[in-house]
Amino acid sequence: MKIYENYSLLKHNTFKLDVKTRWFVEYESEDDLRKLLKDEYFRSQPIQHIGQGSNLLFRSDFDGVIVHSAIKGIEKLEEDATGVRLKIGAAESWDSLVKHCVEKGWGGIENLSAIPGEVGASACQNIGAYGTEASDCIDEVHTCAIETGEKRIFTREECDYSYRRSFFKQSENNGLFYITHVVYRLSKHPEFKLDYGDLKSRLAGKTINLQTIREAIIAIRESKLPDPEKLGNAGSFFVNPYLCIAHYEGLKKHYPDIPHYPVNGEVVKTSAAWLIDRCGLKGKTVGGAAVYEKQPLVIVNRKNATGEDIAALAEEIRRAVYEKFKIELQTEVLSI
Repeated sequence: MKIYENYSLLKHNTFKLDVKTRWFVEYESEDDLRKLLKDEYFRSQPIQHIGQGSNLLFRSDFDGVIVHSAIKGIEKLEEDATGVRLKIGAAESWDSLVKHCVEKGWGGIENLSAIPGEVGASACQNIGAYGTEASDCIDEVHTCAIETGEKRIFTREECDYSYRRSFFKQSENNGLFYITHVVYRLSKHPEFKLDYGDLKSRLAGKTINLQTIREAIIAIRESKLPDPEKLGNAGSFFVNPYLCIAHYEGLKKHYPDIPHYPVNGEVVKTSAAWLIDRCGLKGKTVGGAAVYEKQPLVIVNRKNATGEDIAALAEEIRRAVYEKFKIELQTEVLSI
């Protein structure tokens, strides 16, 4: 276990905000974590568990303990003619896992290529892209209960997954469990999902397999999204909103090109990026923060932005979208 005092979080958030935490603790095993949970001083402090920090906004210094898992490893639990089950440490790089699986010929998560973050966060956030969600392949989530230190394994059903949501992300469950490992079930004979966005056109004329799909998705993401190493950002700042049919039909009369994706007979999902763009907010700035010109869902750290700059810009976006469309955007990024 590693413990640091007055520690910079610059390398632990993709917005590249140079904020500090009073304490930073990194545990390397489940035993380390249990020892930490028994420590009275630790339990008396404000605590925030983080992954790579690719979905976080630190508005200021954190006067408490930031906890990070260093549990890694990819263990093959089962394998047969149809597929494999893998137990992966929460601190493994998500994209490194995708690359490993593609190279092995194990399909199911290839559409999630190039998403920053760690494996533990994939199960908490239910990351998704190009018609695929992490929950499509999650079999189990292994956790440690914060109150007792006891191990608990959640089945996929118990994780209560939905669009960008899980049991672990629900406010009433926040901080009850730390994810230590995630078990993924992957296929040796996957059904490719190619109908989302411009993926199919990117693959035109090419042999379609796991590797070419991964390459196409990486190319698409690089063309639309800024590299966090070059321009601080946390990817999509908002989630796509759900609308009742009546609200959607009313908007369609004024905006015939409003995107919609049927959910059921009563609800459709629309594009947050389209809403923000229609408000004319591409390039909008507050302090050093800006709405990314190529993708309005993304807020970037353009010129040494503070966390408050980013938060203020996000609030301006929410306000503008509500005033124009009467839609309340929800953030995907966690503000601390």
